[in-house]
Amino acid sequence: MNSSAQLETPKVRWDLSALFSGLDDPKIEQTWEVATQRAAEFAEKYRGKIDSADLTADLLAGAISDIEALYNEVAKPMGYANLMFSTDSADPKIGAFMQKQRERGTSLSVTTMFFELEVQAVPAHVIDPLLADLKLAGYTHYILAARMYSPFRLSEPEEIILEEMANTGSRAWVRLFEELTANQVFKLRYPGRLDVKEMTQQEVLTMLRDTDRANRQAAADSLSEGLKELERVLVFNYNNLLQEGAVEGRLRKFEYPEQSRHLANELEKETVDRVIRLCRANYGLVERFYTVKKQILGLPELTHIDRYAPLFESEEQVGWDEAKQIVLGAFGSFSTELEARAREFFDENWIDAEPRKGKQGGAFCSYNTPDTHPVVFQSYQNRMDDVMTLAHELGHGVHASLSRAQTYLNFHGTLPLAELASTFGEMLVFEKLVSTATLKDRLALYADKIEGVFATVFRQAAMFAFEQRCHLRRRAEGEITAEQFGEMWQEEQQAMFGDSVHLGAQHQAWWSYVGHFIFAPFYVYAYSFGELLVLSLYQMAKKEGPSFSDKYIHLLQLGGSRTPHELMETVGVDLDSEAFWLGGFEAMEKLVSEFERLWSEYQAETK
Repeated sequence: MNSSAQLETPKVRWDLSALFSGLDDPKIEQTWEVATQRAAEFAEKYRGKIDSADLTADLLAGAISDIEALYNEVAKPMGYANLMFSTDSADPKIGAFMQKQRERGTSLSVTTMFFELEVQAVPAHVIDPLLADLKLAGYTHYILAARMYSPFRLSEPEEIILEEMANTGSRAWVRLFEELTANQVFKLRYPGRLDVKEMTQQEVLTMLRDTDRANRQAAADSLSEGLKELERVLVFNYNNLLQEGAVEGRLRKFEYPEQSRHLANELEKETVDRVIRLCRANYGLVERFYTVKKQILGLPELTHIDRYAPLFESEEQVGWDEAKQIVLGAFGSFSTELEARAREFFDENWIDAEPRKGKQGGAFCSYNTPDTHPVVFQSYQNRMDDVMTLAHELGHGVHASLSRAQTYLNFHGTLPLAELASTFGEMLVFEKLVSTATLKDRLALYADKIEGVFATVFRQAAMFAFEQRCHLRRRAEGEITAEQFGEMWQEEQQAMFGDSVHLGAQHQAWWSYVGHFIFAPFYVYAYSFGELLVLSLYQMAKKEGPSFSDKYIHLLQLGGSRTPHELMETVGVDLDSEAFWLGGFEAMEKLVSEFERLWSEYQAETK
């Protein structure tokens, strides 16, 4: 680690040439021309023959194979557009390019939409016997997952209208949110200085982890002022998306707002509700931790600006090359295969880590397609939490890389298990760092880890509750005001802290920058689910020893070829077992207890 001069942020940009060489790559047009022709041929060949008493395993396997190959190809220009937009949302050419890809994707979807509707409509007595045929062995999960939507499907003309309107409906509102938040200029006024520094949202959020409380307050002021400038549009935007969700839910006859997310995640309502209930029942761990943190910081009260405050003054930075070695070393200590897969991302330029204007906030891993490769996105600013973010996203990346053993329809896992490898990767790096740290650094590392776990488990559970209230209130009362959004947000977030942290009034507006509410309703519980899953799974791995790594690698290689329950059964986990989930909270309690022990030891040593 470096504690001297300010390190430069890495000039690391990804290489997307496995997809295309640029916006003007002729392969993009060629891809769409071929795909459009193949889609028309597909419709001519299979329309009316799937939802038929004469359906055979041969016919169904051939149709799925054809549509899978088609999906795999059109995913490339559409994915490429999204990746380009994420790194420069200010360029109108890229925005127009992305919109064009979406519109062409919609046109193709309209042509092939009949297929999944027929898969959903074919009677059980016709299709069920075919599922035992070996020709469909690789597609059984896809068929069953598609048929889960059978009670909620609309007619083909209705489905086409919804798809056609989405580009000027929900997708347009999502794009508006992304463009506004990525390009908003946040004005930071350092205490005691007259100058104003213009910052991106991600830079301001990073400042909330500054050691100087006055700087954290300045960052909070900057964030709040910037969001206030966008408030009218963001509030209107979210209201529209909430109403669209209500309309679609009514048309499809969903019983509750989050039902479509549960279907996509292949989870029962009871399973999700159990996890959220246990989260809320264990909020006391949050209060317990922050009560100690208040003692360490020596503050009479903790507020929203202190939640992620470092415990100690530090100028230590972690440069990109050092972060690379930390992550690869941690992954390698568990599995050489894990390390080799992660190393590819550095060696082949599959990471975009350079902070720059117009680049969206946050971090993600894009799986792309099985015949290309995944890529990782973040803005690395030489902080220890950036190292943990890198570990998190490379966990996703390794999962995506190993999942390339599957074909496209079995490539992507559901969201809750998508967080499995990322959280596991963070745990590996955390233990690696702790093993060589001084007492003071161990205390700081445990604080960072616990805060990260709490943000992933409890904060996301609170965010899920906020979303539920928003969707239900919009349906019952009509448009929601900024003040009403703020009140619900504050109530749910404050509940997890108890009396240990007071969330100030300006925090009420901070719901409005959370992109998951906009582009993936009810996504957030996947984080709670995934973190708890890994906390329990990691304890299993430590007990079992080296043999567990082979099971873990095999699990990741399965991608999305089975249901979450079936996938976790391969490593001996029952997702319906409350005892298993309680193991995650027990692991959290151990982290908090160790943090308390380290604090007592540190106090004794420094007296």
